[in-house]
Parts: sequence; structure tokens; C-alpha cells
Amino acid sequence: MQEVSIEIENPEGGSEGISRMRQPQEPLIHGLPDDIALLCLARVPREYYTVLKFVSRRWRDLVHGEGLHAHRKKHNLDETWIYALCRDKFEQVCCYVLDPNSSRRSWKQMRELPSRSLLRKGVGFEVLGKRLYLMGGCRWSEDATDETYCYDASKNSWTEANPLSTARCYFACEVLGQKIYAIGGLGLNSSVPHSWDTYDPCTNNWTSHSDGNIVPEIEDSFVLGEKIYIRCGRSAVTSQVYAVVYEPSSGTWQHADADMVSGWQGPAVVVDDTLYVLDESSGTRLMMWEKDLWEWVAIGRLSPLLTRPPCKLVAVGKSIYVIGKGRSTVVVDVSNAGNGGGMMVSSSIPKLTSNDEIINCKCLSI
Repeated sequence: MQEVSIEIENPEGGSEGISRMRQPQEPLIHGLPDDIALLCLARVPREYYTVLKFVSRRWRDLVHGEGLHAHRKKHNLDETWIYALCRDKFEQVCCYVLDPNSSRRSWKQMRELPSRSLLRKGVGFEVLGKRLYLMGGCRWSEDATDETYCYDASKNSWTEANPLSTARCYFACEVLGQKIYAIGGLGLNSSVPHSWDTYDPCTNNWTSHSDGNIVPEIEDSFVLGEKIYIRCGRSAVTSQVYAVVYEPSSGTWQHADADMVSGWQGPAVVVDDTLYVLDESSGTRLMMWEKDLWEWVAIGRLSPLLTRPPCKLVAVGKSIYVIGKGRSTVVVDVSNAGNGGGMMVSSSIPKLTSNDEIINCKCLSI
């Protein structure tokens, strides 16, 4: 049993005034040292965390704290769930979560999103560690805001977080070097589209930066090779895709390679340092950037009976989840996909009747 120190006031006063006594602390699991108990509890599936928190105060503190999640990550025990930010038929923001490993794979709605964000558009959505961030946004009758909210997955609760350095909406969000990047978009003044904010969880502060190569109309983004790429749409003059890449070494944005950008014509995702893009120009076709050959390769088409464009992509392990309108979900195992031929594809959930728009999708592991 571990011991904790408790201070008790001495009723007789005296020179010390306070006397100390030792009181044993209840172990995590009776009959086991805490380090062994941690090994056991770390192997409990994530779906049971809500139940674990009601066993005792020590179990609740363990689930809420950082130690358990650090242990699970270190020993590859952490589980990845997919979070989809959507807009429903009432034009309200909603969020659904999917456990890819569950035997009953189905999207479940998260309750009690921050009420002030429900009717906003152009909100940022990003994951850092075991926390999910909802940032910025605007309404027709409301300018861009800097408000930021944080969802702690271990506590299943939302709190208001430090605001963005710059009020913005319709911007890109990525994580690089354990920092959140909020890039471009629209805001309260003309400098916002050419700026970005970075959030450092160690200092709990946002820092603002600017670069003229960033333009406001950002359509997609991804991280590849420790660099952030953003696609800003097609040029009205040349019809070419405009994209820039962030170089951390110099802290500047440069024009991205034209050959790679030419095939970036849909939502993108990175799996094992390989870039994939879903071309939705004619049906849905998965493309892969072959960096050794410096060209785009067609992996194959997805069934029009399963996909409901426009879609968003997210990766869990070697599987790409293609999430479309109404949270229709198709899973592509890229480790078994052949160039231009067949691929292993399976629908992850029964057919849905919802028409919810998919705003963004992120993965969170604990």
C-alpha cells in the first residue's frame, strides 16, 4: 500500500501547531502493486473508459490523467477513433465518432458541443494528443471569431481554451512538431488571409506569423515529410492549381512542386509517408503520388453504390476511410490495393439515410 501525508491541526497548540500522520492510500487493484495494476488497466479497451471512471476516485484520476495514455502509447496499446465534424439539415454543427475496431461499427453522435459554435461556418477542427480543438468560425450576422474550445477525450468534456491570435474562418488546420497550425482563411482585416497562428500546448499560447504566399481560398491540406501543404484552388487566369508548402527550417511558405500539385484535385491523405488523393471529377477514383517516378498512379475506382461525394479522407493504420455525405463510409486497405486494378473495399456501416455534410474528419488516439 502506498502512503499519503495528511496534516492535522494539534488541538493543544504547542510549538509545532501541526502534527503529521501517515495514512495508507488505497491501491489501484487490491493485492497488486500499482505498477502491475497499471499494466492490467492499460489493456482495458477504450470503449470501457466511461465505466472505469465510476469504480473509484483513483481509477477516475488514472483515466483522466496523462500517465495511463502515455503508457498505452509507449506500448502500442492506444486505440484510434475517427471524429467527423458535420453540418445537419438544420444547418447546425454536429460531431460523430466511429470506433474502427468495434464489432458493431457505427457512427455515434457526440453530445453537448459548445453551443456558441453550433451555427458557425468555417470552423477549424484539429486533434493534438488526446484533445480535439474547435476553433474560430463565423456566421452571416457575425464576423470571424477567435474563440477556441477543447474536448478532452479521456474526460469526455468540453472546456473553453486559449483563443486564436487572430479571428478567422474557413482556414486550414494541421499539426506539425506537436503544434497546431491555423492557416489563412478569412478574418476581420486584410492581413488575415496571409497569416497563420501556431499553438504550443507547453506554453498554452498562440503565436501569429505572416507570409504573402498564403491566400484565403484554402480547399485542402496535409502533412508530408514534416512539411505542411495547402491547396488554394485554381487560378482564374491559368486554371492551374495553386498550392504552397511550409518549410519549418526557414519558417516560410514556398510554391509546391507543379507535378505533384497537378494531381491534387480532391481530398488528400497520407499513409506511411505516401500521398493519396480521391479524384471526384468523374465518379470516385483513388490516386497515389509515386514519388520515386514523380508521377500520379491510379489505384482504382470505388463503387458509386458505396460512396456519396463530396468526401473527406482519414487514415487509420494502412486503411483509408472515405467518408461522404451522411457519413457513408468506405474502407480501403492500401496494403492490398493493386495499381489500376482491384482493391479490397468494404462498407464500414449500414447504408444511411442522413444527408449531413462532412466538414472535416480527424483521428484521435488514447
